[in-house]
Amino acid sequence: MRLGYHVSIAGKIYEAIDRAVELDCGCMQIFSRNPRGWKVAALSRTDAEEFQRRRREAYIYPVLVHIPYIINLATPEDRLYKISIASYIEDIKRADMLGAEYFVTHLGSHRGRGERYGLKRFTSALNTVIGEVRPKTTILLESTAGAGASLGYKFEHMAAIIKGVKNKDKIGVCLDTQHIYAAGYDIVKNLNGTISAFDDIIGLDRLKAMHLNDSKSGLGSRVDRHEHIGKGNIGLKAFKKILNHPKLRHLPFIMETPMETRRDDINNMESAKSLCKKEYYEGRVSA
Repeated sequence: MRLGYHVSIAGKIYEAIDRAVELDCGCMQIFSRNPRGWKVAALSRTDAEEFQRRRREAYIYPVLVHIPYIINLATPEDRLYKISIASYIEDIKRADMLGAEYFVTHLGSHRGRGERYGLKRFTSALNTVIGEVRPKTTILLESTAGAGASLGYKFEHMAAIIKGVKNKDKIGVCLDTQHIYAAGYDIVKNLNGTISAFDDIIGLDRLKAMHLNDSKSGLGSRVDRHEHIGKGNIGLKAFKKILNHPKLRHLPFIMETPMETRRDDINNMESAKSLCKKEYYEGRVSA
């Protein structure tokens, strides 16, 4: 397995690689721009090429680009829907420019119109995006905790989207340990059962990445609150099983843990690495 972080893109986007190296990341995730605003500065070809050069030199693989928070492909509001699709198209083009292997997307909120409506709306938008862009990167549907009217807290939601997407080769899944735990999947007491359920409903071949986060909130709480590795309700024992599980250990694990100080990231990386069996852990140095 490979361990990494969601890292900042402050300054030049390629400086994110340097931050990932400092944290001893073998893989990484970024936003390609400000995730909370619609206005986007153009990504220069020169900066994108430098990003790719530095990540090759550092042997960081894979790179995940996360969708901005403001995009909602499940919204019933037509204006927001159109803006979200247009922004999604631009963002996935940026991910391609950066040479990212994966583009991580939340499933959005149906805003009270119902899950069936939201899933249909999302799937239609995704078909529009893929048809127009024909991206090189693979889109990963991210699991959610299920707060409010958000989609993605059930494996069935992702399965329904995959079924409706025309170009299925471009779709995978990213599971977040905190999100699925808060959504009600007991990965502490029944990890094997959760993995089997995912395989039955979606298929393990679709699982391309994991977000590795402990949970401040309880099982089935539907509350999205991340905690440091081993400091929450999931705990070190469960994370050791997750990281070394024969059906998961080949995946990249990205941490999105809280950071009050720089030391927090260092501590979480040390904690995660200590749980990995040496024969499964792969650092930044190519084998």
